[in-house]
Amino acid sequence: MNSDKVISTKDNLQVLFEDNHIIVVNKRPGDIVQGDKTGDKPLSEVVKSYLKEKYNKPGNVYLGVVHRLDRPTSGIVLFSKTSKALPRLNKLFQQKDARKTYWAVVKNPPPKKEDTLVHFMKRNPKQNKSYAHIKEVPDSKKAILDYRNIKELDNYYLLEIDLHTGRHHQIRSQLSSIGCPVKGDLKYGFDRSNKDASIHLHARELKFTHPVKKEEIHVIAPPPSDAIWDVCTD
Repeated sequence: MNSDKVISTKDNLQVLFEDNHIIVVNKRPGDIVQGDKTGDKPLSEVVKSYLKEKYNKPGNVYLGVVHRLDRPTSGIVLFSKTSKALPRLNKLFQQKDARKTYWAVVKNPPPKKEDTLVHFMKRNPKQNKSYAHIKEVPDSKKAILDYRNIKELDNYYLLEIDLHTGRHHQIRSQLSSIGCPVKGDLKYGFDRSNKDASIHLHARELKFTHPVKKEEIHVIAPPPSDAIWDVCTD
């Protein structure tokens, strides 16, 4: 891991919303949501440590992982604090009743100021990469997103993206296929990496109905602080 990378700990965790049933955190670009072959401590364990200390809990802390974000991305991750809420949240995401909005910084202007992209995604597990096809191919899954060009920076463009399906590397692959790879995303065609190994893709907003209280929850996550993200939020 690069020395410039800041990862979340129980002491610097960015909690955006919390009640008895759920906790929403702002993931940093170095955080991994669930454990993998790297053996790095995942965000789920960091959140457990945070809850254990905050509430002085003896024994194990329950935490359910509802969805994931790619490691180099940042933004909103929702966890369940109770076994009652988890299946309800899972159903919410499966039925597309949670509205997710992302920000992406790209170098090239998109072909249109706003558009809906429809592709058929085929995943290559060996490369850990997904390919966006215009037409259906064997073992592909339909992927849909809407994008809007919401800000022009000196050398980049800020796109706001509403995700309608949750495919592997969907935004990264679909934007790359229209000539707009995300800043820092070498895997999908950007010409150089960011020095902290992040990419400029951020899960900005999440709207969903609370699994127990049934009220509308709307969370907004500030992007990481760097020269480009800071201009986006001016």
